[in-house]
Amino acid sequence: ETLGSCTVIATDKTGTLTKNEMTARQIYISKTFIDVSGVGYAPEGQFLLAGKPIALEQSLAGQLLLRTCALCNDASLFKNEDWQIAGDPTEGALLTLAGKANLWKEKLLEQYPQVAELSFDSSRKRMSTIHKTKQEFIVFTKGAPDILIDCCKWVLIGEKIRPLTTQIKKEILAANLAMAKKSLRVLGFAYKPLKSLPTKIEPKTIEKELVWIGLVGLVDPLRPDAIEAVHQVQKAGIKVVMITGDHVETAKAIARELSLLRGEQSVIEGAELDRMSDKELEELVEQITIYARVSPEHKIRIVRALQAKGHIVAMTGDGVNDAPALKAADIGIAMGQRGTDVAKEASAMILQDDNFATIAAAVKEGRTIYANIKKFLRYLLSSNFAEVAIIFAASLLFLPLPLLAIHILWINLLTDGLPALALGIDPPEPDIMQQKPRKEQPIDKAMLKTILLVSTIITIGTLLIFYYSLPKGLKFAQTVAFSTLVFFEMFNVYNTRSEKKSAFSLHSNKWLNLAVLSSVVLQLLVTYLPFANTLFTTAPLDLKTLALTIAVSSTVLIFGELRKFAFKSTKT
Repeated sequence: ETLGSCTVIATDKTGTLTKNEMTARQIYISKTFIDVSGVGYAPEGQFLLAGKPIALEQSLAGQLLLRTCALCNDASLFKNEDWQIAGDPTEGALLTLAGKANLWKEKLLEQYPQVAELSFDSSRKRMSTIHKTKQEFIVFTKGAPDILIDCCKWVLIGEKIRPLTTQIKKEILAANLAMAKKSLRVLGFAYKPLKSLPTKIEPKTIEKELVWIGLVGLVDPLRPDAIEAVHQVQKAGIKVVMITGDHVETAKAIARELSLLRGEQSVIEGAELDRMSDKELEELVEQITIYARVSPEHKIRIVRALQAKGHIVAMTGDGVNDAPALKAADIGIAMGQRGTDVAKEASAMILQDDNFATIAAAVKEGRTIYANIKKFLRYLLSSNFAEVAIIFAASLLFLPLPLLAIHILWINLLTDGLPALALGIDPPEPDIMQQKPRKEQPIDKAMLKTILLVSTIITIGTLLIFYYSLPKGLKFAQTVAFSTLVFFEMFNVYNTRSEKKSAFSLHSNKWLNLAVLSSVVLQLLVTYLPFANTLFTTAPLDLKTLALTIAVSSTVLIFGELRKFAFKSTKT
């Protein structure tokens, strides 16, 4: 229900907007772009230079790149009925890439046993493994190209290691940018021979003076329903903010496909966030829709800045470090498939399929729940106000009691109860996802006005027909008032299904129809069965009087329809 009222959804890109099914599409080594064919995790495909197949593994740079893909890797690739991975999809795609050159992680580990690992973390944005060779050790490193390149002193071009000059560095970063603009997630690869293993293995000693190898660009296609889901949420007046650790150009390319990018000022990188104060971020946060190269620590600042501007924020996350942001958000959404237990514990909701379209469906469901709560309140309060008003007004007018205690109990327990419960499962209005996020309380001024108007009509109609029937006897008149009030409420329940739309234009609610039919049948039994007449102090009504009670009670529906028509006319 909170999700239905949120004004901003801050969502991860990978796995939520995209499929999280990586496939290597392009390589850049030795100042050359090489395309890669094949789909999915099957290690089937070719390396293509200018459209012609090449044996990439026969060059030193190609061999080292593919070894790094396979060895600097915590995933595994295996075949059951088809090829599958265990672990991170990005690392699975790198194993598939190496497999296309017949290089397999398990066999390489026999040649180069792993002796240490510096795991990936969001601040370093890289990962390293150390392996033993016959005479020495070797470090394999992969990570964000624009960050990893600053750890390199040398570059492998062809078969030779050369100094990493400013010019070569510019060329590598330009290649990285070109690949990112194609919506590719780009990783950089480097290595370093070690004569001996350091006493203390830590990033500042291991990940320096590396030899740059090259780049690998991976495609992570958008989920088929992501574009429509984003548009649906935007139509609902909710701002979608995309948060990713990828390169800014990759983020922009994906954002363009999703129609999220609105000018360059709507994009910001993590490094810029670090330079901003919380106050400066608050001033800009409503203009930003894309956050690139961000870490989980940035997420909590984004949430708080949006909340400071009065927004109700939904935030997605999957990692341990996402937990503070998930907790701080108005509704934290953890990923059910790839989310950690810590993230799930910190969240208010778990997304079982990790799909943004499911968030959009949940927004619709939340709005429907809230709308049905309002319908329920509007119906019961207008009915109950009318019951009180009828008794009170009759006393003021020195009339006999129009309703007995047992009549009121019957109305509240049975004839009111069934339709009210059916309203709780009323289908959503067709335009529920075109309405702006709500800000009002469930019982607002507009609802109170409706309740007072409806209860006034019910009160006047019931009292008039009661007074008209009094000459035929008090029991008869009370039965008329009793039946009229029940029928009033049966017509009123259709009124309450929408504040603005005609009851005849809404989707049918079979449970409501069944509840109304049941209530009407029960009322007729109370009116016409002899033992019920004794129990409820009622008298049978002739057909003319019954028709009159139905005609009078239908005025509440007629009034509701005229009011909605007048509202529609003023809008047009």
